[in-house]
Amino acid sequence: MENQKLFETFETKGNLCTLQDVTAFADIPWSKHPSFEGVELKHIVTGAQTEGAFSYHLVRIAPNCKIGHHVHKEQLETHEVIAGNGTLINNGQSFAYEPGIISILPKNIPHEVAAGDNGLYLFAKFMPALN
Repeated sequence: MENQKLFETFETKGNLCTLQDVTAFADIPWSKHPSFEGVELKHIVTGAQTEGAFSYHLVRIAPNCKIGHHVHKEQLETHEVIAGNGTLINNGQSFAYEPGIISILPKNIPHEVAAGDNGLYLFAKFMPALN
């Protein structure tokens, strides 16, 4: 339950601060992932805002759902786990996901992320930006 409160703090009180302005995370809508059931994203920073250099997404994976096996051919991806629990499988190696874990997923390496019984909440960054 404490993890859920931490995530809710990001979702309801979190802000993106740039030189131009401050954008409340609460003002950014959730989008359903186009391929994976039970996965939603808030596109905090988009490629359009960074001229394609990077993108930054708040990710919510429902309990016992997953972002299935896939590859990003052009992007290095990082994850910062903020709440919940789950498992990352990166190039066939399994890693426990819990708050405080940061992982790096090189481009062209197959990976997947599965949420545990409490769901999983993370920030995902892509360099260059995910389209």
